[in-house]
Amino acid sequence: MAALAVGVWLLTAEPAQAYVGPGAGFAVGTTIVVFFVAFISAFFSLIFWPFRWAIRAIRGRRAFARARVKRFVILGLDGLEPSLVEKYMAAGQLPNLARLAEKGCYRKLGTTAPPLSPVAWSTFLTGCNPGKHRIFDFLTRDKRTYMPSLSSVQIRGPRRVLKLGKYRIPLGVADVRMLRRGTPFWKTLGDHGIFSNVIRVPITFPPEPLHGVLLSAMCVPDLRGSQGTFSHYTTRGDGTMDDGSPYGGTIGGERIGVKVADGVVRSELIGPENGVRSDAGVMTCPFEVSLKGDGGRLKVSGESYDLKVGTYTPWIKVTFRAGMGIKVSGICQFLLIGTKPEFDLYVTPIQIDPDKPALPISHPQIFSTYLSKKQGPYATLGLAEDTWGLNAHVLDDEAFLHQCNEADAEREVMFFDALEKVRRGMVACVFDGPDRIQHMFWRYIDEQHPAKDRYRGRLCPDAIEAMYRRMDELVGRTMAACDDESTVLMVISDHGFSPFRRGIDLNAWLEKEGYLTVSEGGRGEKYLRGIDWSKTRAFCLGLAGIWLNVKGREANGIVEPTEANALRDEICDKLTGLVDDDKGDPAISRAFNTRRIYAGPYAEDAPDIVVGYHRGYRVSWEAAIGQVTNSVFHDNTRAWSGDHCIDPKLVPGVMFCNRKIESESPRLMDIGATVLEMFGVDVPKRMDGKPMQVADAASNHTERDTRQKVA
Repeated sequence: MAALAVGVWLLTAEPAQAYVGPGAGFAVGTTIVVFFVAFISAFFSLIFWPFRWAIRAIRGRRAFARARVKRFVILGLDGLEPSLVEKYMAAGQLPNLARLAEKGCYRKLGTTAPPLSPVAWSTFLTGCNPGKHRIFDFLTRDKRTYMPSLSSVQIRGPRRVLKLGKYRIPLGVADVRMLRRGTPFWKTLGDHGIFSNVIRVPITFPPEPLHGVLLSAMCVPDLRGSQGTFSHYTTRGDGTMDDGSPYGGTIGGERIGVKVADGVVRSELIGPENGVRSDAGVMTCPFEVSLKGDGGRLKVSGESYDLKVGTYTPWIKVTFRAGMGIKVSGICQFLLIGTKPEFDLYVTPIQIDPDKPALPISHPQIFSTYLSKKQGPYATLGLAEDTWGLNAHVLDDEAFLHQCNEADAEREVMFFDALEKVRRGMVACVFDGPDRIQHMFWRYIDEQHPAKDRYRGRLCPDAIEAMYRRMDELVGRTMAACDDESTVLMVISDHGFSPFRRGIDLNAWLEKEGYLTVSEGGRGEKYLRGIDWSKTRAFCLGLAGIWLNVKGREANGIVEPTEANALRDEICDKLTGLVDDDKGDPAISRAFNTRRIYAGPYAEDAPDIVVGYHRGYRVSWEAAIGQVTNSVFHDNTRAWSGDHCIDPKLVPGVMFCNRKIESESPRLMDIGATVLEMFGVDVPKRMDGKPMQVADAASNHTERDTRQKVA
């Protein structure tokens, strides 16, 4: 999905923490009151349930009287690339998608500018352009400090605390705010009595109330409040891993030094900050590994588990004790990388326990517990696949691919449970595997990629092709579960994919062109700390945006508001068609003045300029977090070798449907409006999307016949 170029969020453990900023004790404060709140909520829900049921039954009856379908199923395969879909279909490797296209239709699906997952999926679920839902990138900037922050969610600790000596008793839960605006189309369905089951659609955290159930996805933090911080316990210093690959264990995670004493390694897991004792710092959970041969025995939280080199443990529940009988539960997996000559143990980010969530991750709150009781623990982190563990050479291909496949397998159980339970209504589920696998393994299908031969260990050169076949099998099983004529099935991706060979340091370009000035000694400083704001008119932060330093808007702005639009156009003109002089290739396709492409109450919150890169290019890792280097262009030598943060016309998504669709140029933003229209619900005027022209189940059924059959 990106999206994930969210690699940016995890560039180091420090920014990952800073971007979310949960404040002290968010997990502890929530744990204290969550069960009380859940009990009260359940009590009143039980009292008012008959009345709500009666109202929804009446509304639902009215809605279905106008509906053309009983059920609408949306299977999201994040990042599925049209050129690869068509290539593999032509080779006979995707028989189910080919059958779906023959039965109904296949179209390329217009994406968003920029084509980033949080932007695209926000447009999907609201049916609006970014100017109405306020999500323009993974990151935004604080106007007062110029520091980066997550664009979609803000998490703070409990506001009220009772102090008793060194103890602090939180009197409330964490303050979790959704920064995305707009109304999801399933909320509108629910207002008309139509039930929805929504599973892991990005930008749904914190979960919003709806008539149905929802499990949140992107931006759900780990137990520490970051967007994912792995831990690497090792006896080695800096240098190389055993396979000769460079060691980079402090990127996107943390390296914790350990020693082997009498065949035993003792250390501790790092948890959230202790919100109960003012002098306690972070909470920890001790563990030990007793080595034996090429494996070992792990003891943690009162339980023991066998460790085998190269094999993950199952999800393990770990407990952090804050004092006064208060404890916080999380889940993680351990991977023993090696024992000789060096000891290396990888631990996934410690995730919110879905059985006892420290933050609300579902609606209703008990839904995450229901899923856990039904199928066991599962990944809850918004970005569950640890891309930076692979970038840092701590994980190898096979270890990373295991995470991707396991996350998708967990989601399959949830998805098919939803298909079984929801016979009337809407089901939407998004699978992240295609996005993550293409981000990290594109180097194998791109002969020109600078990272092609840099990674060692257990390699997976066929990972992308195998993923497409696996997604096709998923589509086949989904078609079998949606074989009745009253169900519409759509298989979609939010964007396509492209190689990412070269990074563009837009801050270095802005400096070269005289729009940005670096302060003395400030080159290489992260988070725009090295910028001389008294002489800077424009700066880059995030994956696609350039901001102007506007007087009265930014804390140290110098650009007069009356001059801003002319400056936007000037920079756009210079960037459009920019050529990489070292390679002779076009690097930027188009740059957009966002005041001309967005409309709505939040258009002014957008970056001033959005850059549409050419295939093969993207913003550099450094510029994305506000650094300035000495060069405009850089080779990308990381495993993160594919991306989609480019000109949206170059990376459309895909759409398959089991019905004929006459619309020639469907867009991602049209899907919500289409679902509403198929259920007989009027499309709200606030939506920019338009209903597609979807045929009835069979050519000999008139629209009236179909409606009578559904009713």
